[in-house]
Amino acid sequence: MSASTVTRLVIVGGGTAGWMAAAFLSSLFPARQLTLTVVESAEIGTVGVGEATIPPIQVFNKAVGIDEAEFLRATEGTYKLGIEFVDWLRPGHRYMHPFGQPGQAINGASFHAWWLRLKAAGYPHPLSDFWMSEVLARKNRFDFPSSDPRTPKSTLSYAYHFDAGLYGQFLRRIAESRSVRRIEATVGSVALDGADGTVSHLELTDGRRVEGDFFIDCTGFRGLLIGHALGREYEDWSHYLPANRAVAVPSERVAPPVPYTTATARAAGWQWRINLRHRTGNGYVYVSDLISDDEAAAMLLANLDAPAVGDPRFLRFTTGRRRQSRHKNVLAVGLSSGFLEPLESTSIHFIQHALIKFAATFPLAKDDPVSTGIYNRIMGEELEQVRDFLIFHYHANQRVGEPLWDRVRAMPIPDSLVEKMDLFRARGFAIFPNQTLFQEPNWLAVMLGQGIEPQAYDPLADTAPLEEIRSGFDAMRRTVHQVADSCRPHEAFLGAAPAATRSRA
Repeated sequence: MSASTVTRLVIVGGGTAGWMAAAFLSSLFPARQLTLTVVESAEIGTVGVGEATIPPIQVFNKAVGIDEAEFLRATEGTYKLGIEFVDWLRPGHRYMHPFGQPGQAINGASFHAWWLRLKAAGYPHPLSDFWMSEVLARKNRFDFPSSDPRTPKSTLSYAYHFDAGLYGQFLRRIAESRSVRRIEATVGSVALDGADGTVSHLELTDGRRVEGDFFIDCTGFRGLLIGHALGREYEDWSHYLPANRAVAVPSERVAPPVPYTTATARAAGWQWRINLRHRTGNGYVYVSDLISDDEAAAMLLANLDAPAVGDPRFLRFTTGRRRQSRHKNVLAVGLSSGFLEPLESTSIHFIQHALIKFAATFPLAKDDPVSTGIYNRIMGEELEQVRDFLIFHYHANQRVGEPLWDRVRAMPIPDSLVEKMDLFRARGFAIFPNQTLFQEPNWLAVMLGQGIEPQAYDPLADTAPLEEIRSGFDAMRRTVHQVADSCRPHEAFLGAAPAATRSRA
């Protein structure tokens, strides 16, 4: 069996995507086996507004060899237990998509099936009362998951909020300590091999030339290699997800950081709020034909919890993906491969997912069609599943009389999403075909939160007397809240200093 002939890998573009690629690949391959070079220009800005993540980020950080406490200090990070959705179903309504799960399966039936049986019999307590991550979040407390299945902490899961710019710098230090070479320059042109159509080398604007066997395109929406050089088409999904603008601005920190993201529906889109140690991240994702940039910025600034720090920054995008995010000897990572709006904090996840799957299908040669084909299939299925999850948030709304919300409620949706909604409505079934990132607990939280009421439940939940189930659930509910009350406040857990003594940079 022959080893890979790819020994020189060039990452084009820095930022979060570029330095995640450099840090991850340098943790897998020794420098003697794979030479890594990052080409980035200070003249080209990075988007850098993403500050919220989902639990798989822990897997990536561990693979890179990151110490969690050091990482949180370096990135002004906080913990995240879920996302609160305000006014999404209708004005005045709120729910949370917590991480983890609401209890363990009982006698082969999902925990929520037993709760649905109780609910049908008049049980007054919501499922959220049993969801440890949500109970902790509501109380602004935090703790790590436990391996002991007897405690509600065994159902916990968490992610992070952090400054994406600082995260990139943190990863750069790690990568450079592992002999990753950085070239400060701007790419002027991309040269193709006339024989096989692969990328041969980069021509830099200062006259230098950078050769490689394989290239990772982290050039953002420009897609300098995957799009301009190799002509891979972009599939537009804006007919499903019409938001195409975002404006972001940080604000001062005036209260202890809460361990969850807040997403508040607005007439033309939605607004995020993310608490870091040193500041609060805010942004408004909107549809440009319903509100101007100036109006969107004014709306965002009018709904901050504290004075803004700096000027609003605008971002234009088209939701969708490259039909092939890997082609010839180029892999597109991050915005160059596609963009799904940040509603469920998946932007950084798709960077890490791309890198993990790339490592699992690492090319045996510059142009390896077998590994390229399976990679593109895996990434395509993942993106479509997450696309359905995001569409559902918009589609299942009751905000009648508002153009955006009326439009997305009435729009045709993918058959794959229709099937999911039908299954859940018919019997509370939330384990769907081809589930990837978002699985039963995720769909369960959002389906219930967006007002989908199951008409039946799993018959396995009828295998025990009702009063026995009620008694067990009452005891469990008390235990969940008692355990949550025994956990430390989120800020105390972080060991964060008062806001007044911290930098606002």
